Amino acid sequence: MPRPILATIHTAALAHNLGRAREAAPDAKVWAIVKANAYGHGIERVFDALRSADGFALLDLAEAQRLRALDWRGPILLLEGCFDARDLELCSRLGLWHAIHCNEQIDMLAAHKTQLPHRVFLKMNSGMNRLGFPPERFRAAWTRLNALPQVEEITLMTHFSDADGPKGIAAALQAFDAVTHDLPGERTLSNSAATLRHGDALAGRSDWVRPGILVYGSAPDFPEHTAAGWGLQPTMTLASKIIGVQELKAGDTVGYGSSFTADGPLRIGIVACGYADGYPRHCSTGTPMLVDGVRTRMVGRVSMDMITVDLTPVPGAGMGSEVTLWGRAAKGAELPIDEVAQAGGTVGYELMCAIAQRVPVQVE
Repeated sequence: MPRPILATIHTAALAHNLGRAREAAPDAKVWAIVKANAYGHGIERVFDALRSADGFALLDLAEAQRLRALDWRGPILLLEGCFDARDLELCSRLGLWHAIHCNEQIDMLAAHKTQLPHRVFLKMNSGMNRLGFPPERFRAAWTRLNALPQVEEITLMTHFSDADGPKGIAAALQAFDAVTHDLPGERTLSNSAATLRHGDALAGRSDWVRPGILVYGSAPDFPEHTAAGWGLQPTMTLASKIIGVQELKAGDTVGYGSSFTADGPLRIGIVACGYADGYPRHCSTGTPMLVDGVRTRMVGRVSMDMITVDLTPVPGAGMGSEVTLWGRAAKGAELPIDEVAQAGGTVGYELMCAIAQRVPVQVE
C-alpha cells in the first residue's frame, strides 16, 4: 500500500474561481495565470477547467510549448518577456505575446528577423521596482517599439505593488495615467487583489485582468478577507491519514527539540506528512488541521515525514483517520490554505507551489 498522502485538484473550483474573476471585471478579458506549473497544480491538470479564459499567461517557454501541445490556439503571454534573443524565434513559431520591460529586450526585437510582427506588452514600473520602465522613460520606449516593423501592436502594462493593502493603487494608477493617457492600445493593470478590491476604480480601464492566486482559491489580501469572503473555492486539498497514536501524560514532550510539553493526559496522532512533502517546516503548535473533518491543532515540530496532531477534539479518531492539511475534508468541512500559511509565516502561494514530487496527485 502506498504512503497515505494525496493532493487533490478540484477542477470545478478552478472554473468557479475563474468565473468570479469575470464577475469582478465584467468588461475585461481574463488571463488565466498558469506560471509555476499553474501554481503547483499542474498545467495539464487545470487546462480543461480554465480553457474558457481569453488567454494564458506564464513565464517559461517550455510551459508555453505544453499549452500549445494541449491544442490551445489562443493568446499566450510571457509575463517576463524573452531572456535571450533566440527566444524570439520560438515566439514567432508559437505565436507568443511577450512583455518588454527593458531596453535590452527592445534591442533583441529590433534585430529579430520575422515574417509575422509580434504583439508586445510594454511594462511600466509604477512603484513595484522589479521589472518595467520608470515613468520618465516609458514613452521613449514606446516610441522605439512603435517604430519597429517587428511590432504589430503594443499593449500597455503595469503591476500594482499595494493593491492588497491600505496604500492601494491610487499613486501607481496616477503615475501610469499621467504617461499613457494619450497612447493607443489596450491596457492590462489588474492582478488578483486589484481585480477584487479595486474593480470600481478600474472599471473600463483594464482591458485585460490577470487573476493569479484568486483562481486557485486563495485570498490575495488574507487575513483582511478570506477566500470564502470573496466567494472563492479551494482548488487543492492536501490530505493524509493517521499512521500511529501515542498516549501522553503530563510532562511528556513531542518531537525534535521537545518543543511541546503535555500539561496533562493527551492523545496524539502521527500523520504521514512532513516538510519533504511540501508542508511548511515553520508551522508549529497551534497550526490548524482537520481530523475526520473536525478542527484541531498540530503539536510539536514538523519533521521530514511526520506531523503530530492533538486528538482531544476527536476522541473517536485513530489509525487510518483522515487528516486534512488544507482544503476540503471528505465530510465537507474546509480548512483554508491561507490559515495554514499564516501559521507558517508565509502565504498560500508558497504552499501550493511547494508540493513535493513524491506526493501523488489526483484530479476530480
